[in-house]
Amino acid sequence: MKLIHSPHTPAPAGHYSHAVESEGLIFVSGVLPGKPAEEEIDSFERQVRASFKHCVNILKASDCTLNDVVQCTAYIVGVSNWPEFNTIYADIFGDHKPARAVVPVPELHYGFMVEIQLVVEKKKN
Repeated sequence: MKLIHSPHTPAPAGHYSHAVESEGLIFVSGVLPGKPAEEEIDSFERQVRASFKHCVNILKASDCTLNDVVQCTAYIVGVSNWPEFNTIYADIFGDHKPARAVVPVPELHYGFMVEIQLVVEKKKN
C-alpha cells in the first residue's frame, strides 16, 4: 500500500491521505473544492470544477489522469443541482464514461455543495 499526497492540493483536513494505491488501484478520498480565489464568484459550477482540479492534481501525483478513472461518486447538495452537475461532468470527462453514482445530500462540510471520490486503475508500465 502506498499513501499519496499532492503538494498542489490543500492538505487533508482530517486523519487521511489524499489517495491510497493498492493492488493497481488508486482510491481518491473525498475531495472538496476549497474556498474561491478572492476575485472568483462562488457557484456550484466553480465548486465542481475546483473539486475536479484537485482530483487531477492528486491523480498526477499518482501518475494517472482522469482517463484512468473507473468509478466516480459525487455527493451534491440538493437534487436540483444534478442536471448542472451532469453537464459539467460531461465537459470534464469528455468521451470517457466511468461508472458513476451521484448522491444528493442535505449538506457537506464547511458549507460546500460538492464532494468527489474516485477509484482509478493505474496502468502498468
